[in-house]
Amino acid sequence: MKYLEEFQDPELAKRLLADIRATVTRPWALMEVCGGQTHSIIRHGLDQLLPEEIELIHGPGCPVCVTPLEVIDKALEIAARPGVIFCSFGDMLRVPGSDRDLFQVKSAGGDVRVVYSPLDALRIAQQNPDRQVVFFGIGFETTAPPNAMTVYQADRLGIRNFSLLVSHVRVPPAITALMESPTCRVQAFLAAGHVCSVMGTGEYPELAQRYRVPIVVTGFEPLDILEGVRRAVRQLEAGEAAVENAYRRAVRDEGNPAARAMIEDVFEVTDRAWRGIGVIPGSGWRLAEKYRAFDAEERFSVAGITTVEPAECRSGEVLQGLLKPHECEAFGTLCTPRTPLGATMVSSEGACAAYYLYRRLGSGAGAASTTSTTWEASPVG
Repeated sequence: MKYLEEFQDPELAKRLLADIRATVTRPWALMEVCGGQTHSIIRHGLDQLLPEEIELIHGPGCPVCVTPLEVIDKALEIAARPGVIFCSFGDMLRVPGSDRDLFQVKSAGGDVRVVYSPLDALRIAQQNPDRQVVFFGIGFETTAPPNAMTVYQADRLGIRNFSLLVSHVRVPPAITALMESPTCRVQAFLAAGHVCSVMGTGEYPELAQRYRVPIVVTGFEPLDILEGVRRAVRQLEAGEAAVENAYRRAVRDEGNPAARAMIEDVFEVTDRAWRGIGVIPGSGWRLAEKYRAFDAEERFSVAGITTVEPAECRSGEVLQGLLKPHECEAFGTLCTPRTPLGATMVSSEGACAAYYLYRRLGSGAGAASTTSTTWEASPVG
């Protein structure tokens, strides 16, 4: 992997921007699928540097943000039970459920622990054979391989006091759902490089042709994103709709065969609910039948928990690209990182968090502190 500074060069960025300006002749709307790309775009002011004809729409690419409220409530129910050690990555602890979050469960006496790998949770299960240890397994295709490997190891080692609360989602069915929505304005996609590093690009050509949308696989640094935009705009202007891999330093067309084999062994495709969006057919994974004994949802009988999204939170519209964060009435007032209404304000990849951290725009209360970042004002890096 090359040094990241090579992909934050202002002079190269200016050349890419000049090429984009010379190419574009009409308005185009592009969606970046990944929340990490969203943060890079807002942090570095890329959307402000691009020609006004190009709109970047923020998509449902934050794994924390799309985890549905009912799954959060299931996690809270399990974590509060006696004899349970509930393990999670730290970014899930402040995601609000219906009436509390995991931090509040912990403060009330629940044994909630932050871990840095699902294998850490498996190790805790080995060290505490008299306790039930649950790992909160969320995310896109990127985090599925280590979670699958952990279940595989638990089965191989006979560790029966470990289980996984699964909320894994898949990108291609989400693109299908977005394109088939009557409110869709997306004309091209910047696909997430880390997802494609696992799964490859094989699922995307059919989508590009069916919906006549260019799909460009990109990375997360400023030059990566600008190159993705440049390629997408060139296709749009030429009337083309193909898949291009602009992130070849990390992505092979076949992906990672070993990781894909592990996913296929441990998981099976299922319908999944997305927070603020609803159920998307075939958009997720659950544990395959031979590993179902490690399913925390079944072990703790919480499958029947259902919830209703709060009306005051408009994160679903943000996740679908229908609303920019600063256009929400609650942004920066009722909803802040300290008092979040939804996961898009909590997560390190959430669009609302990006706007709150790096930019306040619009006519709402959040506009009181207006900031922007560009190469001219503050060099990248």
